[in-house]
Amino acid sequence: MPRTRALVVSLLPALLVLAALLVLAAPANARPANPDQPQIISAVTHQAEPPNPTSTAEELESQGDNLRHQKLFLDALDYYEVAHDKNPKSAALFNKIGMCELQLHWWPKAKKDFERAIKQDNRYAEAYNNLGVSFYGTKKYSKAINRYQKAIGLRPQTASFYSNLGAAYFSEKDFQRSTIAYARALELDPDVFERSSRDGISAQMSKPEDRARYDYEIARLYAKMGASDRSLLYLRKAMEEGYKGIENVYKDAEFAGLRKDPRFTELMGAKPPGISE
Repeated sequence: MPRTRALVVSLLPALLVLAALLVLAAPANARPANPDQPQIISAVTHQAEPPNPTSTAEELESQGDNLRHQKLFLDALDYYEVAHDKNPKSAALFNKIGMCELQLHWWPKAKKDFERAIKQDNRYAEAYNNLGVSFYGTKKYSKAINRYQKAIGLRPQTASFYSNLGAAYFSEKDFQRSTIAYARALELDPDVFERSSRDGISAQMSKPEDRARYDYEIARLYAKMGASDRSLLYLRKAMEEGYKGIENVYKDAEFAGLRKDPRFTELMGAKPPGISE
């Protein structure tokens, strides 16, 4: 027994090294999550060359923009941060850093960087809007609404600000204010909801009944403006999500014109089955 114990003791340093190597080799999703640093999905990795420290701030920012448009958010962050070291008072760089962090769902980090952008420029409408998104991402809807309203006050002709405001009101179940905000967004940009859908606004509505009602309300807005194709598309989505008030389509005045469209009759007759969760 003493010889066995002595052997174990002699091998302990090697065993510790092996254990450390196994931890380093383990996949990222096998490691404990840090609540302050949300896990990055495996597809999000560094792919670009590191930033050249001799490049100018403008060159680094431009390269960061290109990487962000390619959805290489970690790489874009590297370039923006080096650019910011060279130009520490740039509100735009703080905002762009925060935008990358939003895409990575690093909500607390994004919030801080948007606040820094606003500190540099207290009339930076985009930063107020993005700060609202960071609050929306953590379900602090009242704070999100407040920031969206500030963004709108500074730049009232921006459809996406109203779309975001509508989403926050919707999440608070304030459907009347939500519809007003969505209608204004649609008035400013008929394509705004297509972009909002791709950016994950409806996906953040975790309950299927919320997503279904969202789709129905968007269908109603499109019907009101005579965009039949898009109205039918969102009606189908609402039905697939199992919207319980779908029979209101026969009573709501906004759908009066759409009800004359043969495609409406076909859709309602087909009754697309609800998607199971």
